[in-house]
Amino acid sequence: MMMGSAMLLSAQTAKQDMKDAGHETKEAAVDTGHATKKVAKKTAHKTKVAAKKTKNATENFGDRVADKPEEHPKSL
Repeated sequence: MMMGSAMLLSAQTAKQDMKDAGHETKEAAVDTGHATKKVAKKTAHKTKVAAKKTKNATENFGDRVADKPEEHPKSL
């Protein structure tokens, strides 16, 4: 009888270990997804800011070369 309950306990533990591993894998995937989303948003924002700065610098470059006053509206 003692041997039977030890095998039963072992089988239940292995099954629970597999369930736990599945849950941990899911949590890791969710964490990775959140981190990826955060980095993508940050990168997109910095790209947008850099594009605006480049646009403004390009618009005003010709005026600086020709010694004209700046007439272009500044973007945020």
